[in-house]
Amino acid sequence: MRSLKFLVLTLALAVTVTACGAPPQADLDAAKTAVDSAVAAGAAEYAAASMKAVEDAQAALDAELKAQEGNWLKSYTKAKELATAVKTAGEKAATDAAAGKETAKNEATAAIGEVKTLLTDAQALLDKAPKGKGTAADIEAMKTDLTTAGTAITEAETALAEGKFLDAKAKAESARTTATTVKTAVEAAMAAKKR
Repeated sequence: MRSLKFLVLTLALAVTVTACGAPPQADLDAAKTAVDSAVAAGAAEYAAASMKAVEDAQAALDAELKAQEGNWLKSYTKAKELATAVKTAGEKAATDAAAGKETAKNEATAAIGEVKTLLTDAQALLDKAPKGKGTAADIEAMKTDLTTAGTAITEAETALAEGKFLDAKAKAESARTTATTVKTAVEAAMAAKKR
């Protein structure tokens, strides 16, 4: 009788160990899919804080899985919860990346439009800039600056068309700075000439 109880207890323990001994593969796969979607959506660029949350959740999951590898009696209950957290964070990062991408696209488009107008205004002012002794080199330098700004806008438009919205915005901002500097310098020269 004693050996029968021992056998039943041993079988119950074996079933328990076997049931708890396998990682929750479906949950891990779902988490990986969510992380891959976040990465593909550009979360690292357009939703950095959300992507950081994904990376932190993934690190916690990896640590838990590693800890369970060393246990004789494995329990993947916490790993299952952590995998769900990674999946949720990944889905949020993908959504945030899509929103961030749309915002960056709109900002880049607006910046390019504004800078084109600013370039036209700066060029028109430069054409009216007072010319006199020692101004020829300054005017040529400003023309070169406006040409460079125009090139930056062309590059910004190309980046925008390629879906590189942050790059497009950065190039437009660079062109804005150059055009503003030229416009301000010409306005200052015109104001000085009037005195």
